[in-house]
Amino acid sequence: MNGLVSFYSLICYFHRLSHRYAKNSHVFFYLITSCMNKYLRNFGHEFSKCHLFLLFFIIILPSFTMSQSDKALLKKSRELSRNTLLVDGHIDLPYRIHKKTWTNQKELLPYVYNTTEGDFDLTRARKGGLNAAFMAVFIPADYQQKGGARNLADSLFGYLENMAKSQPDLWTLAGSPEDIQVAYDKKQFAIIPAIENGAAIENNLNNLSYFKNKGLAYMTLCHGKDNLICDSSYDNSRTWNGLSGWGRQVLDEMQKLGIMVDVSHVSDSAFYQIARYVRVPIIASHSSCRFFTPGFERNVSDDIIREIARLNGLVMVTFGSTFLDGKTASEYRERRQKYASLIQENKLIPDTREEIDFRREFDKTNPPVFADVSRVADHIDHIVRLVGIDYVGLGSDFDGVGDSLPAGLKDVSGYPNLIFHLLKRGYSEEDIYKICSGNLLRVWKEVTEKSRAIR
Repeated sequence: MNGLVSFYSLICYFHRLSHRYAKNSHVFFYLITSCMNKYLRNFGHEFSKCHLFLLFFIIILPSFTMSQSDKALLKKSRELSRNTLLVDGHIDLPYRIHKKTWTNQKELLPYVYNTTEGDFDLTRARKGGLNAAFMAVFIPADYQQKGGARNLADSLFGYLENMAKSQPDLWTLAGSPEDIQVAYDKKQFAIIPAIENGAAIENNLNNLSYFKNKGLAYMTLCHGKDNLICDSSYDNSRTWNGLSGWGRQVLDEMQKLGIMVDVSHVSDSAFYQIARYVRVPIIASHSSCRFFTPGFERNVSDDIIREIARLNGLVMVTFGSTFLDGKTASEYRERRQKYASLIQENKLIPDTREEIDFRREFDKTNPPVFADVSRVADHIDHIVRLVGIDYVGLGSDFDGVGDSLPAGLKDVSGYPNLIFHLLKRGYSEEDIYKICSGNLLRVWKEVTEKSRAIR
């Protein structure tokens, strides 16, 4: 009996070694030979050397070979990321730029080219194979009350315009799917302006035309609070019980102008009213599947995914750990509440040197919990199983979710790790192209074409 227990332990140990020493086969073989000899000395009366070597070739060697296969897939994923048009549906770079203090605009250019801050710069984007991104002009909800939303949006658009104007060999503003392809062929990074929170247009429909002329591709209708357009999934006020009358006028104008309607952040009631009202495909630019985060309305339910697919739209999976896994989200909230209590107890002021030092020590004893890049692939799998490969894309929310990104996808250099997991699950190169950009470009083209008929 002791021999059987140790035999099982040996199997588990060999399996761990096969992954740990996949790149050092001589070390791997030395260790298993030593272990097998030791095992035979202790339990040789129960199992012969022949049985153990049979075990190795049947169970252990395939595991070792699998690691070599993974290595080949990772190489292929890097090649695909270099040779496939990759478009991220949602990056919050403009607001990250806005939060910094600039002496002059010239300081911006080296910052967006290469920095250790944030989740995006051009150097890391090239490493990850990212060719284009919808840069979200984010308007915090409090601007709805204090005013200045349109001016802030204008300022954030200005950062993007300055990048393209100052370094046209590196950056270009893309106002259509065709512009993205041209930029890709010229090896320029395509910046596609988007607005996150319809509060940016205030109560003036003419602001939609104004921002469309600046390249606006989509608008997320609301953010963390109900606004003039619709209710937010984060706000329990339910001001409009869905979509407002003004919101319907906004949707009419967006459809005429060919601005994609983004339903990330909206409440379920608002979503269904929007879906029934529009005549164009809609997108969820940075939302994951509620199936993995029960009760989290910010993510999209299975029924909402089906409805988006019915409209020929797109769900763009977002990367924040709390969007990917319910258990991780719960642990994340508990940790945040614990830290908030300690800050209050110690009377520390946020962002002061004392608070930063305290946070560093807190992180050592309370390490943050993260999901894994494979969980992003789980969400993609789920959407594909529900509605097919044509209705899923990527909307990372890089620079928008703080220190909550999953292991293997900590910044824009990590896309090959996701492609690796998709390849491992049997996705074809055509499938991966659709996920990386093809589906999104299809939706954008259809919205543009239908806008001409609506006018």
